[in-house]
Amino acid sequence: MNPINAIPTTSSDMAAETGKKEEMAKVKITSKSHVKPGKIVGRKECQLVTFDLPYLAFYYNQKLLFYKGGEFEEKVEKLKDGLRVVLEEFYQLGGKLGKDEEGVFRVDYDDDMDGVEVLEAIAEGVSVDELAADEGTSSLKDLIPYNGVLNLEGLHRPLLSVQLTKLKGGLAMGCAFNHSILDGTSTWHFMSSWAQICRGSNSVSVPPFLERTKARNTRVKLDLSLPPNPLASSNGDAKVGPQLREKLFRFSEAAIDKIKSKVNSNPPSDGSKQFSTFQSLAGHIWQHVTQARNLKPEDYSVFTVFADCRKRVDPPMPECYFGNLIQAIFTVTAAGLLLVNPPEFGASMVKKAIEAHNAKAIDERNKEWEAAPKIFQFKDAGVNCLAVGSSPRFKVYDVDFGWGKPEGVRSGSNNRFDGMVYLYQGKSGGRSIDVEITLEAGALEMLEKDKEFLMEV
Repeated sequence: MNPINAIPTTSSDMAAETGKKEEMAKVKITSKSHVKPGKIVGRKECQLVTFDLPYLAFYYNQKLLFYKGGEFEEKVEKLKDGLRVVLEEFYQLGGKLGKDEEGVFRVDYDDDMDGVEVLEAIAEGVSVDELAADEGTSSLKDLIPYNGVLNLEGLHRPLLSVQLTKLKGGLAMGCAFNHSILDGTSTWHFMSSWAQICRGSNSVSVPPFLERTKARNTRVKLDLSLPPNPLASSNGDAKVGPQLREKLFRFSEAAIDKIKSKVNSNPPSDGSKQFSTFQSLAGHIWQHVTQARNLKPEDYSVFTVFADCRKRVDPPMPECYFGNLIQAIFTVTAAGLLLVNPPEFGASMVKKAIEAHNAKAIDERNKEWEAAPKIFQFKDAGVNCLAVGSSPRFKVYDVDFGWGKPEGVRSGSNNRFDGMVYLYQGKSGGRSIDVEITLEAGALEMLEKDKEFLMEV
């Protein structure tokens, strides 16, 4: 058996994909309701900080989990009951974005707000097994709300929308989180807390730390309005960008171990510690994607990782800090150097960039941003870039609401651009890792055929 599963795309696969898209068109929303905390919380205001603000022009962060089993209606009621309880602690997700009189963004919560949006839907032509086997994302789109919705729209929309879809033999749970109020660590803290309540716990075992101004307290005034459609040109026609494709590559534990031992086969001469699993995999992906893109030797390639800064800031923040406490770390080199050198060349660049990103570097980056705020659009990551979001450290397969672990965990279609990579814990457990990559169609096709990338050699 191959240590990594990747199915090459053929015309029959394309036909199957088209069939799947037609099936997915049969997702029908049957009801919409709102869920609020189960107790009175009162009026709460929490200033967004420098770590949060750059994400206002990103799109809602979409996650999809799907589960096997029947009794859809009972599960929906159980999820809503659990949501009422978990929102007593995570009430910010039931609020809205707001601004104070000086134009500083914040999260507002009041008991008369709508709360979290819950959509119920049905797609009985789609089975859990089909979703679990699907390596693209087009068939997932209709199972997750808020496609193409910017975080800034949280001024008048819920900050969390959940779509519960009845499948053939199971349930899909599509969540759209407003990325300007929380990062991946906080997202999965919320999801695991919600699951814990649904499994019978009376309260959240680790409440969120909601005082985000303890991490940074500079008040930054932003004058933001919704940007025009970035793909639309002045005459109103939509610009057609390069055709992008997404693919899920499943790296088994054996494949990950092989990648790591290969990268560590020539230990650094300076006696520094060996490359981590993440650094090894990063070097592997960067080298092979650069090759698949067929870049000229002198072309630059940027590698970006969104790093968790909870333990890097001074003073350090607790793991349960609720908000964004991430920063993009960049490193760049020429494509030719990545290709002629062994994979530890790219891994060492990533390692150096991550290790250099200490409290001083974080503070300097924040000061620079506060002096001249730049609202990134999701595609501003850099030339010929690879940008890594999410993390295999998140225990996504432990999100069990009382009917077993998910059959699959995926990202939605928002915030994808040429070079976006999402890493997840592998379904097979242990050290296995799922790698979701979005690339131009031609480059992705090359990557699918690259046996060294797939660890089939």
